Formats: sequence, structure tokens, C-alpha cells
Amino acid sequence: MKKLVELFLENLSTRDVFLFRIACGACGTEFANKPQRFSKAGLEPQTEGKKVIFDAVYEQEFRAARQSAIRDAAENLNYCPICKRLVCNRCFLICDDLDMCKQCADHLEETGIPVLTDVLEAVI
Repeated sequence: MKKLVELFLENLSTRDVFLFRIACGACGTEFANKPQRFSKAGLEPQTEGKKVIFDAVYEQEFRAARQSAIRDAAENLNYCPICKRLVCNRCFLICDDLDMCKQCADHLEETGIPVLTDVLEAVI
């Protein structure tokens, strides 16, 4: 599941803040992680050596923030085995034979219970 989330995770990060988002393939609800500030944001490296160090620190913090966003998103999204989309817990149904998204369940005349109900927005 995390590999699928990685494919669809959108990077909205800047040089100062790490931010990622992903949308439900069914309803379009967007999930975004809590923005994380780069530890060296606003600081100007005084030497070329410090620039190299700041760049390396940025890459480490970026990777850590991205992995955290991927883990959190994977908890809020499900893979529909019928239509092959990532859908949010509100659009994903627990069914008798095979869990699937609401749209596929409707099309196949299946019933089920949503993983999560009454969610307007979610934050990862």
C-alpha cells in the first residue's frame, strides 16, 4: 500500500516547509500532512561548506517528512481491487466477499459498511 501512496503523493514542499498531499480517487477529498518547517529555514549559509551541509540536512529532513506523510496517508486510504484506485476510508466499503470502493459496489450491486463515516476533511 505504501508503494501506491508513494506514486500518487504530491510534493508541495518549499525550501522552508515540507508539505505533501494526496487525493481520494473517488470523492477527491484531499489529505495533507501537517506542514513541517525545515530546521534551517530562514538561515543563509555563510560559506560554501555550510551550503553543502544545509543541502544535506534538507535532503534528510525531506525524506523523513515524506516517509511520515506516506505512513499517515496509508492509514487513511485503501486500494480498491476492482477499479485499482486509492480511495479514502469514507469511500471504501467493508463487504461480505471482497472489500471495495462504493462506486464499484454500486456497479456490482454489493453492499457494505464504510470504513469511516461522516468525515468532511482529514489531515495526515
